[in-house]
Amino acid sequence: MVRLRLRRIGLRGQPTYRIVAADKEAPRDGRFLEIVGVYNPRTEPATIKLDEKRIYSWMKHGAQPTESVEKIFKTAGTLERFERYKNGESVDVLVEEAAAAEAKRAAPAKTRK
Repeated sequence: MVRLRLRRIGLRGQPTYRIVAADKEAPRDGRFLEIVGVYNPRTEPATIKLDEKRIYSWMKHGAQPTESVEKIFKTAGTLERFERYKNGESVDVLVEEAAAAEAKRAAPAKTRK
């Protein structure tokens, strides 16, 4: 089973995460199938960059997000747009909407120490 989950990168005490599609049995920082986003909790507000087209593709084929990734998707509005995608709305319209939401969310980021 494929899971959408966080993969930790960055220095000790300075975590940044990649959101990856990986096999359920693979280790946290081990082998993965594809990078579908980046999450940096150390900025104010947290930086979230997602490739929604690929996320929709993985979820359409049965990939399940972990609890932490699901919270990130809810914050970004991805789960709501995925439901609309399942109901037949065009991917291109949803991706454009996601880009507009990301631009609005991307306020000047201040890194926490």
